[in-house]
Amino acid sequence: MALPYDCTGCHTVTEDGDLLFIDGDEVRKLTSDGTVITLLTPDREARCIHSSRINGDILVGSDGKVMRYDRTGRELQVIEKDDKGQGLYRLPIYITENKNGDIWNSDLDKEAVVVVDKSGHHRFDYTSRQSDYTGRQSEDSSYMYRFSYTDRQSHFYPFGICTDVLGHVLVCDIYNNSVHLLDQHGQFLSLLLTGEQHGIRPTALCVDDQHNLYLGQYDSNTIKVYKYLQDTDVK
Repeated sequence: MALPYDCTGCHTVTEDGDLLFIDGDEVRKLTSDGTVITLLTPDREARCIHSSRINGDILVGSDGKVMRYDRTGRELQVIEKDDKGQGLYRLPIYITENKNGDIWNSDLDKEAVVVVDKSGHHRFDYTSRQSDYTGRQSEDSSYMYRFSYTDRQSHFYPFGICTDVLGHVLVCDIYNNSVHLLDQHGQFLSLLLTGEQHGIRPTALCVDDQHNLYLGQYDSNTIKVYKYLQDTDVK
């Protein structure tokens, strides 16, 4: 299967409405008045970026590590190894942060989503093959799409990743053409969307304040939009 290695989470929007994007070796900022400035230059090629909704920090994933910067581009933290000195990352291509401060990275080379807490301590890797979910359905009735899930696929290629207001995590699996819904501890809840059911090849996604899911696809210039939560489901 040919994969779009150059398709990474290379832009994000701050709470102030500024666009941050990766441009070659630099992370640049486009402000609302049209001004473009170079915000920071990582020491390794940046592949993905996320602007924190908690404190405005900037999270940047590059080959083998994740870096945290403040709003001005000053380096605050480098996350590279676990408590045993082993490397956490290989090729992080999408990054997000949950409401509790955990940092989630889609790592294509590891075929896993790597999760660390806000201090950089490794919590777990989600590989979609940790257990057999045959016949299990989500107990969370908030979600529009719920499927039984049989853990039989030979590969898991995580791409776009985001979190919602309930702290759940949504991640694209481009190999199996599906969107996984996880809880904040990495437990599988359901498949929100599948290629078989919805004819998708998902690579990127995000959710808005109206609980719409926006899905970008490989080899397509069309964004599909799904209503996956209702206002009455959000407590």
